[in-house]
Amino acid sequence: MSPTLGLFGLNMNTCADPGAAARIAALAEELGYDSLWTADHVVLPSPRDAVSPMDPDEPILDPLVALAHLAAHTERIRLGTGCVVLPQRNPLVLAKQLASVDVLSGGRLVFGMAVGYLEPELRALGVPAAGRGARADEYLRAMRSLWHDDEPAFHGRHVDFAGVDTRPRPVQTPLPVVVGGHSRRALRRAARHGDGWYGWLLTPDEAAHHVAALRAVEAEEAEEAGEAEEAGEGRGPLQVQVTPRRRIDAAAVRAYGEAGVDRLVIVPPRSAPLEELAAFVEANAPARLGAARLDLK
Repeated sequence: MSPTLGLFGLNMNTCADPGAAARIAALAEELGYDSLWTADHVVLPSPRDAVSPMDPDEPILDPLVALAHLAAHTERIRLGTGCVVLPQRNPLVLAKQLASVDVLSGGRLVFGMAVGYLEPELRALGVPAAGRGARADEYLRAMRSLWHDDEPAFHGRHVDFAGVDTRPRPVQTPLPVVVGGHSRRALRRAARHGDGWYGWLLTPDEAAHHVAALRAVEAEEAEEAGEAEEAGEGRGPLQVQVTPRRRIDAAAVRAYGEAGVDRLVIVPPRSAPLEELAAFVEANAPARLGAARLDLK
């Protein structure tokens, strides 16, 4: 089956301008892209260090604020975070923000989360790099209680609350969660806590390797859980999102589909001017590349 196409970086560089972001979002929806994705960095090392993905003076809007803006300029296309660095966010505040975007968009949000790797950013936000995976797992469980429990409560090492509630709840029940990361721990986190997995800058062969590892971890989790409800009865295999390592063509789309990828989230040229960015979106439209198209009927 052919994957769908998403578009990454709708809060960065050229798309940090609200008019440009609105134009590209509307164009992507018209052309049949199935999703728009925003990146997350609260702060960046200055001067830039070897592991930082961006220069500190590159503009990047908050991913949730940007998605609320995009929701107002689109109707059907899915809106995803790719990915929010969960350990460095207050989980109760983030739960409120995500529920709000899901409501404002009419139930189109996909919550992509990861544990992060940029230690200067984590440190500046007061979060130790050590133990960030366990912190993220706890945050997610606490957020889901706020979203879906009749009487939200959570008692953990990093989050502790009861006797509180928040409205409105997300439109989607459950709100879909996609877990990013290439490590075995990330794959297990996706299988245990997520509805999907996100791989970043992978070739088709690399994607096939990670998908096979993900399916094996899913099977292990289902066997360990034993009970069908614990293993996710009726959920089916996790959805796989991948950002390709290189520019794609129709043959590459087929190769990623054969590798088990459900959605390709492509990255436009970095800092391209608006007209060049629009031309890229048109040139890589799903119909041109043989990808599955968002049904706008």
